[in-house]
Amino acid sequence: MRLGVLTSGGDCPGLNAVIRAVVRKVERSYDGTVIGFLDGYQGLMDDRYEVLTVDRCRGVLPRGGTILGTSREQPYGVEGGLEQVRGTMARRGLDGLVVIGGNGSLGAARDLHDDGIPVVGVPKTIDNDLAVTEVTFGFDTAVQTATDAIDRLHTTAESHDRVMLVEVMGRHVGHIAAWSGIAGGASMILVPEEPFVLDEVCDALRRRHEQGRFASIVVVAEGAVPAEDSGFRLPETTVDQYGHQRLGGIAHALAPEIEARTGFETKVVVLGYVQRGGTPTAGDRVLATRFGVAAAEACHDGAWGTMVAVAAGEIRRVDLHAAVEGPKPVAADINEVAKIFFA
Repeated sequence: MRLGVLTSGGDCPGLNAVIRAVVRKVERSYDGTVIGFLDGYQGLMDDRYEVLTVDRCRGVLPRGGTILGTSREQPYGVEGGLEQVRGTMARRGLDGLVVIGGNGSLGAARDLHDDGIPVVGVPKTIDNDLAVTEVTFGFDTAVQTATDAIDRLHTTAESHDRVMLVEVMGRHVGHIAAWSGIAGGASMILVPEEPFVLDEVCDALRRRHEQGRFASIVVVAEGAVPAEDSGFRLPETTVDQYGHQRLGGIAHALAPEIEARTGFETKVVVLGYVQRGGTPTAGDRVLATRFGVAAAEACHDGAWGTMVAVAAGEIRRVDLHAAVEGPKPVAADINEVAKIFFA
């Protein structure tokens, strides 16, 4: 068996663990070969690669990022991209391709499969928003990073009787905000799934102060939005070259409004890309390794057009079409747990 593997989209802790597991399973169990395409789909189209071996992958398990590099380019966004992919696959004599990516990257993998390219997907996103898998690797690391920051911010908030707004990643869903907010003991959590009313946020903060709690941590996902007709609007946003809305900065928009309406000093911390970087947690290393082994097995079995996923704690294969149907929202019971601790 001869496979190609690539990492596409944003970087994520655990990518190298997946690559390592695919290589080890193919080389040791199937006496096969894996080549890694550089810089995501762009390397696949350009036929830029390196041969991956067990020896090459030694020491990469705890490393963040991806040894192959990544990009957001996709074959269907480039004229002649599909033909370039077909040419590379033929020249390299590949039986199939493992694509490690999020919604956009796996959407391209689905289309490649529909166009006759044998593909197996591995779900990757710190946002944990991919459908039909209970969890994605990188999420645990992002939540732990955000929780560590919130823990540290409690002390400075309490020292100065401040409101601290902690902005975390989460474009369309608030999994990181919800989980890190609960784990970090936040006073309030704002997520995209539930539009907020700023006056209600301010009323809750006032109640905390009236009860003698003069410091508050508010965790807000970058994609959180105010309710319509709530008397507060966010600044207009732009889109990047790939058509993605440019988010980030909601905490900076909220802070002066909260301070003006409550009189409480309000500071902002935007965690940003620090959530995506660094060493993956033990949980993410294990999950990524399980995904990599399962992806190699799916390729060996000819289960093309599938994605490996977690269901009831077990690794299963799901149809790629179902995997990218839409973002997975924060479960209602998680939001209800968080609200118990709001003022």
